[in-house]
Amino acid sequence: MSTDIEDYNNYFKEIDFSKYSSIHIGPKAQVLVINEIGDYSSYIILGRANNVLISNMHPNFAVLGEAFDYIRKEDNLLYVGCATKSGKLLSYAKKNDLANLEFLGKLPGSLGGLVKMNAGLKQWEIFNYVHSIRTKDGYIKKEDIEYSYRETKIDEIVYEVVFNIEYGFSKEQAELFKQMRDNQPQIASAGSCFKNPKGDFAGRLIEAVGLKGFKKGEMGFSEKHSNFLVNYGKGSFEDAIFLINLAKQRIKDEFNVEIEEEIIIY
Repeated sequence: MSTDIEDYNNYFKEIDFSKYSSIHIGPKAQVLVINEIGDYSSYIILGRANNVLISNMHPNFAVLGEAFDYIRKEDNLLYVGCATKSGKLLSYAKKNDLANLEFLGKLPGSLGGLVKMNAGLKQWEIFNYVHSIRTKDGYIKKEDIEYSYRETKIDEIVYEVVFNIEYGFSKEQAELFKQMRDNQPQIASAGSCFKNPKGDFAGRLIEAVGLKGFKKGEMGFSEKHSNFLVNYGKGSFEDAIFLINLAKQRIKDEFNVEIEEEIIIY
């Protein structure tokens, strides 16, 4: 099955990551916009930069262009280009009465980034509903992909994700997810800073070591949800790293738990 991608040209554009990234930290950089499937091994692919912390010493970045912004239903599968925003897919699911994608509500990002980190909310995660993905080497079925909680072993650019289709969009589920997300901080952040360790919660551990609401400069662990590292204004990369390392060290010292970042640092 072909995606019939038109012959768009790749090009560079300047992105100011202090505005583009959800945590509002980072320099201006020339970023490659990819509109053709190919080998871009010298670039790190970004989605909407919702779970990243970018330094001035970052690698070469690329983003997917409008050639990969599409949603198409064929037979009982849904083909979605990985530049497609989560909100667009949620609206499509609601309009076409598709089930299982309600958890995308208020889960920001593009499909490529969401797939790469197996994004979700508690036990709901995107790989529960994936059929296959497309890389430069073709389609790879879900059962041939190594994935786990908030993580995949996908080292290549994902251009398209294919979902199994079930019908019956649940307004009740959509409202539940909306309420769950409304309990999270509504200021600049990169989402959850740490993965939940097995049998525990990162937020509980951060609070237990006295870091809930703790600030360094204009960065801090949120008073609303302690696993959110938030930017209160002109927060810096250096202060963010200080807080991340402080939390890891205190949790290791007090609970002997090696907590792992969910946020991706470049």
